[in-house]
Amino acid sequence: MKKSLLLITILGVALSAADGQALFNKCAACHGANGEKHALGKSKVINTMTPTEIETALKGYKDGTYGASMKALMKGQAASLDDAQIKAIAEFIGAK
Repeated sequence: MKKSLLLITILGVALSAADGQALFNKCAACHGANGEKHALGKSKVINTMTPTEIETALKGYKDGTYGASMKALMKGQAASLDDAQIKAIAEFIGAK
């Protein structure tokens, strides 16, 4: 039983990482393949942010409570993401 639970947990983490990578692909055009760029010369370099910081930022962009000059652009990008997708992206690209 314990082995089954461990396997399910490991598979869940692996799938979450894969989902995060797939979801991040649309972000890479502006943020770079590894989140290493200042998007449009204005954003923070997101791969230096923690997963928690990225998750907070994406949720804030989605509800309009976060961001400055990129607020309107990022609201449109984050609008279609649910909480699980935001978490997957944050865990994939965030600094460990």
